[in-house]
Amino acid sequence: MVNQITLDSKIAKYKSVLENTIQYRKDWNDTVKPMLLETLEKYNKMLELPRAEVAARETIENLESVVLDLGKSSSGISENDELSGVKRTMIKSNGTLIYQQLFNGKIMVMLLSPNIEGYGQPKPPVTLEILRPDELKKAFITRHFEAFLKDITDWEDFDDDEPQKAIGFTPIGFHTEEKVISL
Repeated sequence: MVNQITLDSKIAKYKSVLENTIQYRKDWNDTVKPMLLETLEKYNKMLELPRAEVAARETIENLESVVLDLGKSSSGISENDELSGVKRTMIKSNGTLIYQQLFNGKIMVMLLSPNIEGYGQPKPPVTLEILRPDELKKAFITRHFEAFLKDITDWEDFDDDEPQKAIGFTPIGFHTEEKVISL
């Protein structure tokens, strides 16, 4: 037997979620996208990098994004083909901070770490968080930008000075000092 009160409650919740999606999409266009463009442009100017740009990617309506892309540059590494004597410069993608609309109007915040094409595998995108448009404030954008700066700086300054988390088990009585890294 169907509990009518439970069923009515679930139907009401579904309708509310559908209405939220419509409102979130409106909020993206009315307030969120302009705020992202303005704030990220301010941070881009502070970076003073020649190939960096802020752009709205609007190819698919309601799945738009705003990105701070640090562009591509020469990695300073070249591959020498001994047979032809040709040098091929490896290109470096310098990193990207992305605010992507999801299908339901919420906003996924991601970062792409730098990588060098043809040198190892690029790290997968890191999702920082998913927010409703009304939750995204300028202070959050600043926090995301700081996490992005930390990520690209750590990538550029990679070495083995920092202790790495051990793989496997730790024998009883053997303690290691671990450093917690937070975004």
